[in-house]
Amino acid sequence: MTSPSSAPLPESTPVSDPIPDAILGAAPDAALDSGSETATDNRSSTTRQLLGMKGAKAGETNIWKIRLQLMKPITWIPLIWGVVCGAASSGEYTWTFENVLISAACMLMSGPLLAGYTQTMNDFYDRDLDAINEPYRPIPSGAISVPQVATQIVVLLVAGIAVAYGLDLWAGHTFPILTVLALGGSFISYIYSAPPLKLKKNGWLGNYALGASYIALPWWAGQALFGTLTPTIMVLTLFYSLAGLGIAIVNDFKSVEGDRQLGLNSLPVMFGIGTAAWICVLMIDVFQAGMAGYLISISQNFYAVLLILLVIPQITFQDMYFLRDPLKNDVKYQASAQPFLVLGMLVTALALGHAGI
Repeated sequence: MTSPSSAPLPESTPVSDPIPDAILGAAPDAALDSGSETATDNRSSTTRQLLGMKGAKAGETNIWKIRLQLMKPITWIPLIWGVVCGAASSGEYTWTFENVLISAACMLMSGPLLAGYTQTMNDFYDRDLDAINEPYRPIPSGAISVPQVATQIVVLLVAGIAVAYGLDLWAGHTFPILTVLALGGSFISYIYSAPPLKLKKNGWLGNYALGASYIALPWWAGQALFGTLTPTIMVLTLFYSLAGLGIAIVNDFKSVEGDRQLGLNSLPVMFGIGTAAWICVLMIDVFQAGMAGYLISISQNFYAVLLILLVIPQITFQDMYFLRDPLKNDVKYQASAQPFLVLGMLVTALALGHAGI
């Protein structure tokens, strides 16, 4: 799961060249432009570091920034969005100050706390793999000790479950469904990363567990918080999570070499880069189209058309970027296409709420 510091500034006058560029007639702005580009690269590297993104550099010494990097804030967004979708599909959400605060608490549970727990634990168990694929990550770079990481895992887990229990009390649930969802999701996160099961060893099981954790689980939390979590909603969101499986495959391309060395059967390792890329995009597109078909079957035609219209640009970006070079363009593809996928999730949620499913 799937997922840095400043470099030295360039010298405008190299030591090996005793004649300054300006004397040679070179534009002095060139040195300034070079310094500006380096400063921009450093800022970009720092941002990537704090968000836990690919392409960061090692060297951070602030322990709280290191802890934040372990939690990979960039991965919180789909879980927070999933809570929004669940609230929308409940059909019972109303815009009151209290509900906004409660929604924020549910997002805190799903994103920073439990997704943060998941990402920290994944880094803990993947430290050997990261030493090959992403050596700038906090643990393989030596920026944080293993006992400190273990403490962070426990604190985030306990805090997430505590917030879930508090939300159950607020909602007046006789059965603590949010607490159960938090415990169940945390267990899936554990067996995804930790031996002996380590679901991520299998490209299909691991990526589906990841897709369901990012789509179905937070959706269920938002639905249960403001409405009733029905078997129909559970089945539909698990079906939708098959599109999430495709999104999870995208993250496997950056670590093909390390996966191969450590015996992890990711789809790019099992099927090769080209075939895995096609499996990825077909999973994303086919199951979104399947959701559109379901919306038509329950007479939500307008929402179905909107969903199909949101799939079209995803197909376009798949052809422009991902299928041409998944190793080089994975991040560019995700940044371009995923906004349309998450908007499609909200369209689907609004349709289900409107239909009273």
